[in-house]
Amino acid sequence: MDNETLLFFLVCAVLLLLLVIVYQRLAFRAGTRKSLKQISEKLSDILEKDTDEKIMVFTDHKELADLCGQINRMLLDRQKIKTDYIRQEISVRKMLANISHDIKTPLTVILGYLEIMRMENGEDESLRKVEAKAKQVMELISQFFTLAKLEAGDRKPVITQIDIAQVCRENVLSFYELLVRKEFTVDISVPDISVPDISVPDISVPDISVPGRRLMAQGERDSIDRILNNLISNALRYGADGKYIGIFLREEKESVCIDVVDKGRGIEKEFAQSVFERLYTLEDSRSRQIQGNGLGLTIARRLAREMGGDLVLESRPGVRTVFTLRLRKSCAERNL
Repeated sequence: MDNETLLFFLVCAVLLLLLVIVYQRLAFRAGTRKSLKQISEKLSDILEKDTDEKIMVFTDHKELADLCGQINRMLLDRQKIKTDYIRQEISVRKMLANISHDIKTPLTVILGYLEIMRMENGEDESLRKVEAKAKQVMELISQFFTLAKLEAGDRKPVITQIDIAQVCRENVLSFYELLVRKEFTVDISVPDISVPDISVPDISVPDISVPGRRLMAQGERDSIDRILNNLISNALRYGADGKYIGIFLREEKESVCIDVVDKGRGIEKEFAQSVFERLYTLEDSRSRQIQGNGLGLTIARRLAREMGGDLVLESRPGVRTVFTLRLRKSCAERNL
């Protein structure tokens, strides 16, 4: 074999070796890129869905294997922190419920003695003020107790089929005298067959029904009454600038909705979600006035969600403020 032939084979061997090296490097890069993409997608999925999964990637790349190990270690630490937080949160909620319950007993006794003292001393202004403040504290403790029980999961709602139009009418009628006295314009649309036979002395009861079939919703009567009482009270007290309140019962595909509307000064968009937070107050804003102690709307929304519904707010300041209670339709209603 002459030198030229030998040189040719050597050149071919070198080129082949270079091609193999280049291919291996490209394959290695492609495999690494694919593995990194899998790790990124899996990690993103775990964080978005808030699951307790771990990352499993099969690779011969030692550095990638070490990276997966460190990521899984961080995920495990995250899981432990989340578990500890939930455990502490449940413990704090139960503690608040117990404290609230324990404080109510001596407060009840104090109120009893204040009432006796006021009866014995006539209309003593100082005693009247002390009694009023004690009642405010009692109401605040009661709301703390209710919220703590809701957040601790100790309370299980009794869900039944409810004639939601009947509930709306009864709640509106309970405020009707006050609305008339404050010269509110009352706009009510409650679809049903007829107005129920409810006797309200000395009050001219308006026709608050329109022709249509009876609407049935899934919920707990006491919880719905409490939510509507809170919403109507807020509209009456803090939407007074507009001298208007509207109660509209309507249905969606899977839900029954109750809109409580007023035309007061409203709530700015940036505060719309904050009004449902615990103890949320904001100086010189309607949200502070609405909540008072910052618990009323929080409890209302939690009660709604506990029943499988929701409570949402839409407000155009100075034009229209709408709190919407959304409840699930009864099974029979959904099948119509």
